[in-house]
Amino acid sequence: MHDLVIKGGKIADGSGKPSFTGDIAISEGKIEEVGGKAGPARREIDADGLLVTPGFVDIHTHYDGQATWDPYLAPSSWHGVTTVVMGNCGVGFAPAKPDSHDWLIGLMEGVEDIPGAALSEGINWAWESFPEYLDALESHPRVIDIGAQVPHGAVRAYVMGERGANNEKATAQDLEEMGRIVEAGIRAGALGFTTSRTVLHRSIEGEAVPGTFADEAEVFAIGQALGRAGSGVFEMASDLMPEGKELDWVRRLSKEVGRPITFALLQNDLDPTQWRRILDITEEANNEGAWIVPQVAGRPAGLLLGLEATIHPFVSHQTYKSIRHLPLKERVAEMMKPEVKAAMLEEKVKYNFPLASYITSSFHKLFPLGNPPNYEPAPEDSVKAIAEREGREPSDVAYDLLLASDGKELLYFPLFNYSQFDMDPIYEMLVHPATTLGLSDGGAHCGVICDASTPTFMLTHWARDRDRGKKISLESIVARQTRETANLYGLRDRGLLQRGMKADVNVIDFDALGLHAPEMVFDLPAQGRRLVQRATGYRETIVSGEVTFQNGEATGSLPGRLIRGEQTEAS
Repeated sequence: MHDLVIKGGKIADGSGKPSFTGDIAISEGKIEEVGGKAGPARREIDADGLLVTPGFVDIHTHYDGQATWDPYLAPSSWHGVTTVVMGNCGVGFAPAKPDSHDWLIGLMEGVEDIPGAALSEGINWAWESFPEYLDALESHPRVIDIGAQVPHGAVRAYVMGERGANNEKATAQDLEEMGRIVEAGIRAGALGFTTSRTVLHRSIEGEAVPGTFADEAEVFAIGQALGRAGSGVFEMASDLMPEGKELDWVRRLSKEVGRPITFALLQNDLDPTQWRRILDITEEANNEGAWIVPQVAGRPAGLLLGLEATIHPFVSHQTYKSIRHLPLKERVAEMMKPEVKAAMLEEKVKYNFPLASYITSSFHKLFPLGNPPNYEPAPEDSVKAIAEREGREPSDVAYDLLLASDGKELLYFPLFNYSQFDMDPIYEMLVHPATTLGLSDGGAHCGVICDASTPTFMLTHWARDRDRGKKISLESIVARQTRETANLYGLRDRGLLQRGMKADVNVIDFDALGLHAPEMVFDLPAQGRRLVQRATGYRETIVSGEVTFQNGEATGSLPGRLIRGEQTEAS
């Protein structure tokens, strides 16, 4: 008798092949049968008319701190995600000397907008080395599986102290020690090494993160550690400017050590066609034996602006600064006063940071998000277009929109991947054979981004609802965020509904699947804030054969485990 049988569902098995109808039988945490009619079971799930997929594997998250105190790792676990990979972008909490804890928290807060007070209260530093960090993670029960990566910032600071934090050049001895630490981390079970080379990533003090300017000798010394260990992904955040120079060493390093190198592929407004050149270079390099895998975001990398968020068009206005300490209800009451509005709209602000000026004044790229949220708005939906139709100033329209829903309204600013005001470039990136799906940033950017819902968006928008361009087949979308993401990190035991594979499964009412509008909650330690986004339509999520969520609510089962290194495919 089976432990669990999912009966009569439409099975998109993660391979990308056409879906089919049948049963799935599960015993002892593994899949026993797929298709046809399964025998009796201790528990049955009626999946007639429902979609059955592998659990989603999200390879770009930042739950490094949250994973030490939160067993549920929401919002990712609300969206059918059964495996996350964290430690991206070169920031994390191990290795860590006792006197560096506050500094590492400041680094994470600055780069990933995770409240420092929440991290300080939530993290119990039960480790110093990276292997000890893995041991600490392993001791916590949780609802989904997690994998960790070794972060460059922590390694550099651990080895070099202030010299590393200040981005000074590493000595030969420094390089040897960094390589040793990374190799030890990989051999202990880390899934990769990560670094940041973008000027956008700054500590809470505004300093470039350690490793931003690391020279070729340093990245090769660390990459060679992955080669010696024979495992691990080299992940980086990079501006890729100029792309030819940056990708030259990436190509050579990947060929030398035989490990995959992955980075974000984004369209930016300064050079809207750069992503095509990057893909051309990637194809050429891979044809020569490199292993380069650009990560593509499933929707525009957009910021959410609001009165509870980190930024909005008036956040630096002096009049707003004088009332921003007030509770939201009182702040809204003040902003509703005509004289306060007039004063705020008349003020001129000079920004020291060009990006902040761009975000707060580019009303042609600012949109009401709506509920349900619209992530592919047309130019005529913008705040600027609304203002033109109503004969008003864009700032006036934005002001009123922010006050809607008792001041909880969110505006949407698609920062990357929306230069031509549609998702056609993202479509081309997603269907390109060299790319993989990533960049949800689950657990991070708590005050401006809520893209942990990307797995749900991929199904609803790309496979079902898109009306402004081409769609992508359901089977391809499922494969993109299951088998393909799992394979990049060597997790060959999951992401596919096949006999012997790990029984991570979603049962979904595809027709009813939908995203709610994001909302700000204050449920992190120290009442820290974060944007979260709920979904409807997930009937059951199953991890290692145990039902963890039912109709969007946690069952209390915590079968999630720490993943140590690459996993063997079922025979």
